[in-house]
Amino acid sequence: MNLDTDTIRLAKGPNLATVVTLMPDGRPQALPTWIDTDGEHLLVNTEPQRQRSRNVARDPRITVLIQSSEDAWDWAEVRGHVVDTIGGDEARAHIDELSNRYVGTDYSRPVGPEGRIILRIAPDRVLTPAQLGR
Repeated sequence: MNLDTDTIRLAKGPNLATVVTLMPDGRPQALPTWIDTDGEHLLVNTEPQRQRSRNVARDPRITVLIQSSEDAWDWAEVRGHVVDTIGGDEARAHIDELSNRYVGTDYSRPVGPEGRIILRIAPDRVLTPAQLGR
């Protein structure tokens, strides 16, 4: 399945996403985060020791809800699965790129010894208000 133009637009803007993964006991875990896309996948930058990273390493299913920072009724839900994890210099450069988009400066928080990773998410289902006739 492909991402639609509304989802790509939202993922490329300074909009927060709620990322939902599954805990070991099956309960959902939801966290707001910065979001990006390469046009084909959603991209979530995180740290490998974080709970959501551990969750998708065990169960790659993930849901991402992106909501416009300007209009709460402009949103996209992507249900999908993590198909790749990218680390190293690419992930570190990506968090600086995201930080510049969202706050206007390079990422200033400390990065742990395990570095950063990018979760590359392939969509299985995309839902937007336009698809609901809104």
